[in-house]
Amino acid sequence: MKVEINSAALADAVSWTTRVIPARPATPILSGIRLEAADGTLHLSAFDYETSARHHIEAGVDEAGTVLVQGKLLADITKSLPAEKTYLSTEGSKITISSGKSTFTMQLMPDTEYPALPQVPETMGQVDAQTFSQAVSQAIVAVSHEENRPVLTGVKTHIAGNKVVMTATDRFRLSQASFTWTAQDSKTDATLLIPGSLLRDISRSLDEHQNVVFDFDPENPKIVGIQNAGRVSTCQLIDGEFPAVDRLFSDEYPIQAVVSKQELVDAIKRVALVAERNAPIRMVFSGHEVTLSAGAADEAQAHEILEVDLDGEDITVAFNPSYLIEGLAAINEPFVRIKMTSAVKAVEFNGQQEADSEESMDYRYLLVPMRFNV
Repeated sequence: MKVEINSAALADAVSWTTRVIPARPATPILSGIRLEAADGTLHLSAFDYETSARHHIEAGVDEAGTVLVQGKLLADITKSLPAEKTYLSTEGSKITISSGKSTFTMQLMPDTEYPALPQVPETMGQVDAQTFSQAVSQAIVAVSHEENRPVLTGVKTHIAGNKVVMTATDRFRLSQASFTWTAQDSKTDATLLIPGSLLRDISRSLDEHQNVVFDFDPENPKIVGIQNAGRVSTCQLIDGEFPAVDRLFSDEYPIQAVVSKQELVDAIKRVALVAERNAPIRMVFSGHEVTLSAGAADEAQAHEILEVDLDGEDITVAFNPSYLIEGLAAINEPFVRIKMTSAVKAVEFNGQQEADSEESMDYRYLLVPMRFNV
């Protein structure tokens, strides 16, 4: 192999591809990244039996070839290259990486032992990158980090024609983001349980000028592919039954309050300064005010009052402040509507553009109140 390539493009491609390489691979061969040079293109790929990453960039290919090298080390090397151009060349069992006056030599890994990458399924639909990224950032708010319950570490993605609904829960809260997309088949009806960590990683590195494409075959419902700007990720879907959470949303909320989102978030952060770890922050809705408070009588305390537009009876609820802030931060609109039924039942939060407008149902955040001492 002999290749001339742009250093920045190489560093970016290697960094993105090697992100799927685990810190402790199941076998040493899975620590590698495969480089394949042919027809003016350098193809990069990595795989850990569950998740694969594929990328390609333009290159001047003098000699075609395929090699396998240590992925993390190559990522460290390429991001430190000093010159605009980088030259890759192989001889025997070694690859040489040259840029400016810097030269690195790496030992090649046995390419024949590397597992075959999974086949990318057929295209299911696509959506603009900004819409996808926003939906993912909202949905993953409630993804669980409990590895002993794998289904809760995923995002349930239900696709019905041109409508996509992403849902996540950690049992204490529920986040749901909806968007429309262009489906290949308007009769599509499928449910995918995608690892939240994969969606988070992909959304962080999107080219916002290119659409996000979903690849999925209902006849082989174990793998999903996600593409954007030449980058292709595949992942095994999580096997298991996602909880029936839609029934947690109430058909009617007799108590509703509208408040400025930023004012509420800022107030919560201030009041929570005196709250002990895992202690709730109380919200007393009365008249046209909400009083936020935290702390015990014999310790530090904090109170703050905000104006709200309250419709319904007075009510007092208490929440985990971190969960409350994270859910509110995912709302893009300047106002938030807080919808309640009682002090112990789940409360729904929605964004809205104006203080007196209808709430948006594109993002729904459900949070279970905490018990508190009166």
